[in-house]
Amino acid sequence: MIAILKQSASDEAVSHIVSWIEKKGLKTDVSRGENETIIGLVGDTTKIDPFLLESMDVVERVQRVSEPFKRANRKFHPEDSVIDCGHGVKIGGDQFQVIAGPCSVEGENLIRIARRVKAAGATMLRGGAYKPRTSPYAYQGMGPAGLDLLCEASAELDMPIVTEIMDPRDVQVFLDKKIDVMQIGARNAQNFPLLKEVGKTQTPVLLKRGMSGTVDELLMAAEYIMSEGNDNVILCERGIRTFETRTRNTFDLNAVPVLHHLSHLPVVADPSHATGYTRYVEPMALAATACGANGLEIEVHDDPSHAWSDGAQALTPDQFDDTMRRIRAIREVVCQEPVQE
Repeated sequence: MIAILKQSASDEAVSHIVSWIEKKGLKTDVSRGENETIIGLVGDTTKIDPFLLESMDVVERVQRVSEPFKRANRKFHPEDSVIDCGHGVKIGGDQFQVIAGPCSVEGENLIRIARRVKAAGATMLRGGAYKPRTSPYAYQGMGPAGLDLLCEASAELDMPIVTEIMDPRDVQVFLDKKIDVMQIGARNAQNFPLLKEVGKTQTPVLLKRGMSGTVDELLMAAEYIMSEGNDNVILCERGIRTFETRTRNTFDLNAVPVLHHLSHLPVVADPSHATGYTRYVEPMALAATACGANGLEIEVHDDPSHAWSDGAQALTPDQFDDTMRRIRAIREVVCQEPVQE
């Protein structure tokens, strides 16, 4: 349920109605826009008489929200959320960002790759220190040592870090090392204890869609995080498993405008994991840009044939340079104005 307040509602009146609702045992989510203020009611709304609520002087109207996701719902928060990822980098609304780097942190080559992707226009650095792999014998990541290398690269280049977290017990480690964005991968998209634990922080979370997850399941995963108090969630479409085998996954670009319609959260697209092949990454990155994604996550490696994981889908730095030029050209068309480099 949401209560849309009149434009004339004062701060004091908003505080009064919020207090009244919370005394009924519900949580509230207040969204102040340019033209209206909306109070979202979260919990057992049968405790509230909607006609009594609507009769209050400052209430314009009351509306039921039928979808099970509440805090992530655009009805609760009509304006686009803009997430501060640190180092002056924000994503959402008209703030478009490119996250780039190797699939996994391997060692000193990280800083070389980081320098190249930043020079090409990437604004955030990705790299996995912890790697969920299908085989227990595959490379699992460097762990804390990998986080340290990411932090060193971040400090030198003044770039936010995006790196995957797999275990609720590691959340404090990520907080201690001041990781800018915690990524939750497809395999953990419904790891509810992990979702709840990162929800207890205020660190931005890049939440990937599950391997066969629906749009609603992605939004409900975001709701788990937000229900614990962390509203800094970035959604990521990374392809879903279908009967098609010519690519690693099926890149569901329908999801980008659908998510924008349903939710106020930023939406990032990952053409690397979606396609699984270098040759397809650039065209799908351009398509994701054109359909309105707020950002891209692209894997880049300086020697893909010797990468410790997912080399088949990584761009070389030179290929990434070219892709970034094309992304800027697409954005100039979509935004209908010059894009700053």
